[in-house]
Amino acid sequence: MIDLHCHLDGAITKDIAKKLASMQDIDVSNYTDEEFDNLISLDGDCSDLNEFLRCFEFPLSLLQTKESISAAVKLVQEHMKKQGILYLELRFAPQLHCQKGLSQEDVVLAALDGLEKDDLHTNLILCLMRGERTKAQISRNMETIELAEKYLVADEGIVAVDLAGDEFPYPTEMFAEEMKKIRGFNIPMTVHAGEAGSAENVRFAVENGIKRIGHGVRIADYPSIVDLVVKNGVTLEVCPTSNRQTRAVKNMDEYPIKKFLEAGVKVTLNTDDPAICRTDLQNELKYVKEKFGINEDDEKRMLLNSVDAAFTTAEFKAELREKIKILRG
Repeated sequence: MIDLHCHLDGAITKDIAKKLASMQDIDVSNYTDEEFDNLISLDGDCSDLNEFLRCFEFPLSLLQTKESISAAVKLVQEHMKKQGILYLELRFAPQLHCQKGLSQEDVVLAALDGLEKDDLHTNLILCLMRGERTKAQISRNMETIELAEKYLVADEGIVAVDLAGDEFPYPTEMFAEEMKKIRGFNIPMTVHAGEAGSAENVRFAVENGIKRIGHGVRIADYPSIVDLVVKNGVTLEVCPTSNRQTRAVKNMDEYPIKKFLEAGVKVTLNTDDPAICRTDLQNELKYVKEKFGINEDDEKRMLLNSVDAAFTTAEFKAELREKIKILRG
């Protein structure tokens, strides 16, 4: 299995969180198991994306030192490997890990250190953050872009950037300046769009050369945007449990995964925030099979879509295709 859309701070399980807390002499013994579960994950759905985003506060508080960031990357890889993941793309926003004095570069180097401590084939994506267009926020985003350019590799390191955060008040077009800089550096990019905000966010991203969209489910009711996505060979990184919990799709009976596949959209199946959502890729696959009639052909197609869209080398993609051929026939 392949997960292209997984956030580091959303993948901090209870066991990982306790290890990170112990490393930093943070006492969590006063929490019951249920209280601790509720601190780092959702039991059910939430009212909107903002409530969902609040679940990141405690995991993020554990990811503010070089040692904890390195350990988290290693531990998340170990956890994913046990679930049968063949390839993982792990994303994080360096600027969110600077609350205790780390620089963004410190954060990046710590994550790269953790990457080397496990043998799961994993690549890193650096997230820019949506927010008010203050000089400080623009500067933070530009610094992230410059770090991505500095450490960019074709594989086994930093391979791309992302634009994350609440898109409803901060549409994609607000970040055209950053996107122009990214194009100038020739850095691969994915964009969170069509999740909590308008389908027009997807249109803007695609018209500006973006080939991967995080979520994108809001385009289902806009045939012209679906056609644009298909025509441009854009891949959607769909995350069903996350979309249900954040109410990105209000009626999950109308979740468009099958509709997208039938329209020729390059759909991939992902977890988004597996620890927060209390899910994994096996659970996501079971869910879409049972609820939306995803069959074995659809499953294999989505896997191959993930290979095609992965921010990695042609050589490794060939290896993944061969593994899928052996496993899936």
